[in-house]
Amino acid sequence: MKDTAPVNQDAARRGAGRAFIAALFDGALDLVGDVHGEHEALDHLLQALGYDAAGDHPEGRRLVFVGDLTDRGPDSVSVVLKVARLVRDGRAQCIAGNHELNILRKAPKEGNGWVLPVNHDHAEGKFRASLSALDHHRAAIEQFFATLPLALERGDLRVVHACWHGPSIEALRTARDAGTVAADERFVASSQRLLEESGLLEAYQRERHEFGAALRDARAAPPLLPAIAEFGARRQMANPVRVLTSGIERPARAPFYSGGRWRMVERVAWWQEYQDPIPVVFGHFWRRPLAAPADATDERSGPDLFAGTRFDQWLGPRHNAFCVDYSIGRRFLERERRLRPGTSTRLGAIRWPEAELVFDDGTRHAVTRRDGSFAGDGQA
Repeated sequence: MKDTAPVNQDAARRGAGRAFIAALFDGALDLVGDVHGEHEALDHLLQALGYDAAGDHPEGRRLVFVGDLTDRGPDSVSVVLKVARLVRDGRAQCIAGNHELNILRKAPKEGNGWVLPVNHDHAEGKFRASLSALDHHRAAIEQFFATLPLALERGDLRVVHACWHGPSIEALRTARDAGTVAADERFVASSQRLLEESGLLEAYQRERHEFGAALRDARAAPPLLPAIAEFGARRQMANPVRVLTSGIERPARAPFYSGGRWRMVERVAWWQEYQDPIPVVFGHFWRRPLAAPADATDERSGPDLFAGTRFDQWLGPRHNAFCVDYSIGRRFLERERRLRPGTSTRLGAIRWPEAELVFDDGTRHAVTRRDGSFAGDGQA
């Protein structure tokens, strides 16, 4: 691990009650996509962007991380400690994604065994190259994640991990919960009551009882289960924390296997319905970094949300939404399959207001609108 700067734990504790929707830095920014524990790629990207080892930029630019710093990659600890130091020193901002939320909830998920007291991934023979956190790292990481807002905004730009959803943003703007986990638990409890009162919870439980084993078996191919699908979609949309960190979900058109289980709900390309004039940058959705077909490491499931669009293109009807996640969360598969790291994955950053896309391999791309015009003026 290259970066061992400690997290300022006092500052973390003081920040636990900060706003869920916070003010974005002024000035020129470099907005970095999901890192997923790829510390070496992060170093290469920061160098390509012009930052020195301390995180200073000769032009006074600053960094913004869109969340999902961790999991799957080889060194999540170093990534978090580096970003925490940059945030502490005023050189960066960071928001929470679904992977940070899972760690705060202490929820075992595929790829996050490195931070839990019992590494479930290693026990299952997965992610063996991922370094495990020591106890003092674990505490500092959780304290840092507890300080992170869920979205950032200023007059000309918005930043969120997965989805800018007006009703969810407003619900969180006025929330008075002690922290992200408290807010999440409150919304989970509220949605559970509504699902129970509607009778959907009982129907969901019946389908789970009947198909429970099949839902974890990749070979089972269960049918679309309507109660499970509707239950999942309603529970997701009733929780603003989950909407911002993992997106809008609706009942799937067909079941698909992902993350160790059969899914009955699917992600939605919410940006196709985004009509606000303010541009928004987000991550989460595993965009392909090259104008090339899927390869041996592409394990995406469900519909391709970026079908018909270029990797360097603004999205949505107003051409002012940009996903900066370029699938580095599957770089571990390149290593496992003895492919050159970076064969089909990238860590990316979009520069604002220039609208230039920079990758960890040093390549640069002028971001374009759907009609092919340059979108570098920072306007919608």
